[in-house]
Amino acid sequence: MMSSRRIVVDVPLVLTALLLSAYGICMVYSAGQTDVPTSATHAWASQIRWLIFGIVAAYAVSRASVRFFEWAALPTYLMSLVLLALLLVIGKGAGTAASHKSWIAIGGVRLGQPSELAKVTVVLMLARVLAARREPPKSLLDLWQPALVAFLPWALIMMQPDLGTGLVFIGIFFAMLYWSGVPFPLLVLVASPAVSLILAFNTSLWGAWFLLLLALVLWYKPFMLEGVGLMLANVVMGVVAPVLWERLAPYQRHRLLVFLDPSIDPRRSGWHVIQSQVAIGSGGWLGKGFLMGTQKRLAFLPEQHTDFIFAVLGEELGFIGVTVALMLFLFLLLRAVRVAERANDSFSSLVAMGLASSWLVHIIVNVGMTLNLMPITGIPLPFFSYGGSFMLACWLAIGLLSRISSEGRGARVGELAI
Repeated sequence: MMSSRRIVVDVPLVLTALLLSAYGICMVYSAGQTDVPTSATHAWASQIRWLIFGIVAAYAVSRASVRFFEWAALPTYLMSLVLLALLLVIGKGAGTAASHKSWIAIGGVRLGQPSELAKVTVVLMLARVLAARREPPKSLLDLWQPALVAFLPWALIMMQPDLGTGLVFIGIFFAMLYWSGVPFPLLVLVASPAVSLILAFNTSLWGAWFLLLLALVLWYKPFMLEGVGLMLANVVMGVVAPVLWERLAPYQRHRLLVFLDPSIDPRRSGWHVIQSQVAIGSGGWLGKGFLMGTQKRLAFLPEQHTDFIFAVLGEELGFIGVTVALMLFLFLLLRAVRVAERANDSFSSLVAMGLASSWLVHIIVNVGMTLNLMPITGIPLPFFSYGGSFMLACWLAIGLLSRISSEGRGARVGELAI
């Protein structure tokens, strides 16, 4: 449903996205300039085509009303589930994720990753479910609908398996619950089984966490069955953690162990993060210069045009170049939050916050893994990393935010109204 109302371009939002995209394409171009042949040589040209496609798609999205997206949330969400399920049968992998089933391919040509578009459709569906409530969820039972919306695509993605994308869905889920008014203690209770799973590898830490959780349950006073079930879930997570560890694929266990100490396997699992740290550390304040990164030119950096493009940025443009990129990301996130604050209704506000939280998780995990502050999960940097479907999804989000901003409080028709 196209709207006859002219929209007001959110200039700061769109300009920041354009600057990030241009900055990213420059770095993708640099990542392809190596002394040895790599698959990244001509990636910049493809990235430009996807950027143009994304901008056109964003304009088309911005022409539709927010009410249309609220109506379309369910069919697009169901379509995403079908595509994610289809991937388990016909999905293909690529690069360091060759064992994953993340891409749809026809005739050997990869067309894209449905999980990137699923991030947008899950945000729309979660917003629709949460906005339909008259008051924020106050108990675990109240959360079954939004939990189901997030769980189904998350489970399909984890079966690919794609841990990085799975983390993004978890981040979106908790951020949107918080924005909808769910009390923070309840969010902690919901997350507690996952915390128990992580801390179970140290009995002392798990014991301290369990006592803290018990105190929180007694203070928050959930329904008795909810409280008992929650404590049992934490006990079960503590018991099954060693079993789950044994069921992890060898490369997944290595990634976690290398996160704690990259030197245990410097030529294989630790190679990525060690080369990334060397590249970023050698950049200094001003970097080695655009196109001049030695780690990059010798192709020591793995996936340097996708997951590790931040390392290329740090090596060639140094602390100053990294700071500029992070400031642009910060401004983009703050602008998205402002759009959420000024939205006309709950659905619009939740959509804006969900999209912002998706970018935030991507930035934290991607930058964190290049610095070895997070385990390597193979997650790209928004607007920066090479990837057609991810660039398209980012610009679809810009189109949605622009529409919400235009319909929000304080929107005025001015010179840039289109």
